[in-house]
Amino acid sequence: MRGRAIPLVLSPPKGRGKPPRHLADLDLVERQAAAKELGLPGFRAKQLSVHYFERLVHDPEQMTDLPAAQRDELVKGFLPELLTPVRTQTADRGTTVKTLWKLFDGALVESVLMRYADRATICISSQAGCGMACPFCATGQGGLQRSMSTAEIVHQVVIAARAMAAGEVAGGPGRLSNVVFMGMGEPLHAYKATLGAVRRLTDPAPDGLGLSARHVTVSTVGLVPRMRQLADEGIPVTLALSLHAPDDELRNEIVPINTRFSVAETVEAAYYYFQQTGRRVSIEYAMMRGINDQAHRAELLADVLSGEGRGTNWTHVNLIPLNPTPGSKWTASDPADEREFVRRLEARGISTTVRDTRGREIDGACGQLAAAEG
Repeated sequence: MRGRAIPLVLSPPKGRGKPPRHLADLDLVERQAAAKELGLPGFRAKQLSVHYFERLVHDPEQMTDLPAAQRDELVKGFLPELLTPVRTQTADRGTTVKTLWKLFDGALVESVLMRYADRATICISSQAGCGMACPFCATGQGGLQRSMSTAEIVHQVVIAARAMAAGEVAGGPGRLSNVVFMGMGEPLHAYKATLGAVRRLTDPAPDGLGLSARHVTVSTVGLVPRMRQLADEGIPVTLALSLHAPDDELRNEIVPINTRFSVAETVEAAYYYFQQTGRRVSIEYAMMRGINDQAHRAELLADVLSGEGRGTNWTHVNLIPLNPTPGSKWTASDPADEREFVRRLEARGISTTVRDTRGREIDGACGQLAAAEG
């Protein structure tokens, strides 16, 4: 710990009640026990798991292997409605779909489904709002309402998988392949629910959705103890560190958690993740004009990442053209400055790409739909 105290909400607000228990909150053994609590045979839980995770079915009438007299009770007990769509926007000829969801208590969250030629990715939320208070982020400026449950997180993915399978996204029927925890909230602040969701997403069907852990990315602004904890879980997801500045002076301003965990501590924790999992860490860096996009900061970023004998093979820098929010002073870098930033990093042997930013015309920055609705 270092620096001054900052006004972050590090515990979700109390008193809202809990989301209804859902199949995705439980592992298979817990589902079987829950079925028996309802006076039903344990194997019914596995049948429901096949419908939910493998067949992607949500209509009880399609669950024909369940006794008609028990379907409603099973669905009510295991598959309650978790997310209600409030508004949907599309872009990129229908291949980008952004949805605003209302949770059981009225909290609002967002997800974005993006279809590419070779993959389909869902960007999901882990919290309603965020307590990290980054000033350039629409979600961070709204504060934290609460963390989502494991099932609320997972259900965003299952709904996207259904939409892909049913051909509801431009391009015809397909398969959801990638999940990124880069929507609203700080995933490692909601650690228990995020880890539960990762397990549900990567457990083989019908225990879970059966996605490859390598196709699941968990982002963080740098909660160092949780980064190290995740490294020791034995689940080789990709870790994405939202660094955004290579020096403490600037990062203290634009990523306030840095006053608790310095750049050096944060990068060391990211390197520890690489050492434990063998998975290259993605360094997320939102390019902000005149703020963090100077050439000398590219050199400093290379120094920070390759220092302490770490070399350059453990990480990849993902530069993000900032998607500005209305009325914000924060705006995207000049393309020439962005190109020079890339050139300097690559000259130092740092693998670098510029993210293909989608959804600018549909309130693409995370949190904008929720802010407008609220």
